[in-house]
Amino acid sequence: MIKETVFKKFDNKAGLEAQLAERIANQLQDAVDAKGKASLIVSGGSTPLKLFELLSKKAIDWNDVYVTLADERWVDTDHGDSNERLVRNNLLKNRAASAKFCGLKNMYASPAEGQAMTTELLAHFPKPFDVVVLGMGNDGHTCSWFPCAASDELENALTTTNLCVAVTPGSAPHARISLSKTAILASRQIYLHIVGEQKLAVYRKAMTDNDQNEMPIRAVLDQRKTPLDVYWSA
Repeated sequence: MIKETVFKKFDNKAGLEAQLAERIANQLQDAVDAKGKASLIVSGGSTPLKLFELLSKKAIDWNDVYVTLADERWVDTDHGDSNERLVRNNLLKNRAASAKFCGLKNMYASPAEGQAMTTELLAHFPKPFDVVVLGMGNDGHTCSWFPCAASDELENALTTTNLCVAVTPGSAPHARISLSKTAILASRQIYLHIVGEQKLAVYRKAMTDNDQNEMPIRAVLDQRKTPLDVYWSA
């Protein structure tokens, strides 16, 4: 049995979102105060939308905050499935409009071709990353580390020292580019933000074993390098 990380349970989403937004804002501002800049890595999907809204209104020095994504679908940035579009519409507004955002998608035809350029664009980001906010799928994936991906692609995502990896999920739509496990763990704080009884059941299953190929979220849960707080609400 893997030792459980910090697990914070909330009675409702609003309470979770308010506390997590406040904590992230404080950590980003502390980083700016200490070193003049901060970095924030976020994930897509519907779960963090209200969190983004709350965070966008926080009175921190957003012009010194660098923001990028944990992963991205290789689609145009105005596509409905684009994580960059979601972040621009929900986070990079209000006070957060002045944040320095860098997307992962570029003009190349595929993530494999565009990987080097994305890595170069992220080279100026403050490292280690100050705050990383992850989600989790019902199949136990996080970032674009999918159990249904080709085994060599998943192994590469979990073992490479490169910042970014290209992934082609077996059952999820669109080719992807994702930060690697090495990149994600090279951070000061990771949050896993999950909502609902089904996600809680997935999390509990993930905590019973350490097979990262079966449930790649275990790559984050089964480590002691980086502080991890799990925020869950019904």
